[in-house]
Amino acid sequence: MITSTSNTQVKNIIQLQKTTKARKKQGLFVVEGWKMCREMPKEWLQSVYASEEFLENMSEQTRREYEERGILNRVAEHVFLHMSQTKTPQGILAVGRQPVYTLEEIAGGRDAPLIIALEDLQDPGNVGTILRTAEAAGAAGILLSRQSADLFNPKTVRATMGAVYRLPFLYVECLTESVQELKRRGYTVYAAKMDGRPYDEKDYTKKTVFLIGNEGNGLTAQMQKEADEAVCIPMEGKTESLNASVAAGILMYEAARQRRRK
Repeated sequence: MITSTSNTQVKNIIQLQKTTKARKKQGLFVVEGWKMCREMPKEWLQSVYASEEFLENMSEQTRREYEERGILNRVAEHVFLHMSQTKTPQGILAVGRQPVYTLEEIAGGRDAPLIIALEDLQDPGNVGTILRTAEAAGAAGILLSRQSADLFNPKTVRATMGAVYRLPFLYVECLTESVQELKRRGYTVYAAKMDGRPYDEKDYTKKTVFLIGNEGNGLTAQMQKEADEAVCIPMEGKTESLNASVAAGILMYEAARQRRRK
């Protein structure tokens, strides 16, 4: 049992939770809570840390499975509280391997994929919510600029509600070049902009890319030039803009609606 907060593993988990640098260097990330631990793909799962209280309620089958794989670590209650970043920890967390996807895995394999491209989104909650919504709306995957929030930030992972395990995503060095490649593959690219045409006037039943820009600045001028068309979400009242994840969700579900009726 791990009984000291000075334990090397404990210190490393705290670093993985706190810094993108540590996560990138090790290719690992941390999830908390039984649901997220249980749903993590077995091939990603590296280690599990559970408090004594949680272990008392864990099924014998699950505990034996973890023990046989040599990945279960028992942790004293006070140590687990020190490791956890949640206000009311459930008593279990897991360390997993970060998956690596390719553009082909996202852009290929379907008749008319829907792809979401995020340029410099900074809010972890927005990025996680967009990934979660994209899975629900039937998107093929997500592209992200390197300046976007880290998908493996604990806040982002929680916001995905498990979609991070199932929907392919790819951070790219140059999002403009990736979008250009998608256009060569026959995708139509739509930029979410305030001065675009109403979003529900367009056809999204073919290969489609939605460009979503930074929360405060929107899409860069360079990225706007890559769009085939600009679309907007009409708003009433004095509201000037919508939250990035809300706007992305509206566009994705319009695409999903059209595809269901096709």
